[in-house]
Amino acid sequence: MESALIAQIDKNRLPKHIAIIMDGNGRWAEEKGQERLYGHFHGVESVRNIVEGCAELGIGYLTLYAFSTENWDRPVQEVEGLMALLVDTIRKEVPTLNKNNIRLHVIGDMQMLPEFARKELNEALEMTAVNTGLNLVMALSYSSRWELVNAVKQIGLDVQSGKIAPETIDQDTLQQYLSTSQFPDPELMIRTSGEYRISNFLLYQLAYAELYFTNTRWPDFRKEHLYEAILDFQSRERRFGKTGEQIQNETTLA
Repeated sequence: MESALIAQIDKNRLPKHIAIIMDGNGRWAEEKGQERLYGHFHGVESVRNIVEGCAELGIGYLTLYAFSTENWDRPVQEVEGLMALLVDTIRKEVPTLNKNNIRLHVIGDMQMLPEFARKELNEALEMTAVNTGLNLVMALSYSSRWELVNAVKQIGLDVQSGKIAPETIDQDTLQQYLSTSQFPDPELMIRTSGEYRISNFLLYQLAYAELYFTNTRWPDFRKEHLYEAILDFQSRERRFGKTGEQIQNETTLA
């Protein structure tokens, strides 16, 4: 199944950046009569599988929505369990990331994370900093509205201090103040578990991304599902506000 799907993928038209909302861990567990943390635990295997799949294909950037600022409002037991699982997973996975030349990045309000989690994350960031393969971006304690408000505050401070003039502010200026300033915008966004929302995830960056929704719960999501999403992406005509004829002419000229 996997090999047949890979054979159909055009390696010259891969999305440079894939973003995934990993949804459905809790419901997957509840459907099996288990606690919600059981689903999060099994979701880690999906992360390993998809990271491996992206690295094998040569995807440049993979952003995973691991924990939103809104998730802090979940039951205390679930949040504490998630933080413990996060730290344990990162500690175990760093050798594998280095072995596969994968660099870890984190976006989000890390100050909201427990100190022990920040310590492990910072160590992992440092230990993978020299890797040059897949860039794995974990969105932790992240929300797009938080990011945009923070960017506006920073721009305001720089205007106030005279570092930038208000009349020079444009889209490029704003992008420089976002958490994702060093990454290209996602070209493909995948959400699992049958929800059709973006849920405060990379709202600015997803402006021209292709959106792909699947009913598969995250703990069941594997490489074959990733390949299906990429094939769907490659079947679409990406026009960026232009007409189909303009895109075809540009492709012909290229």
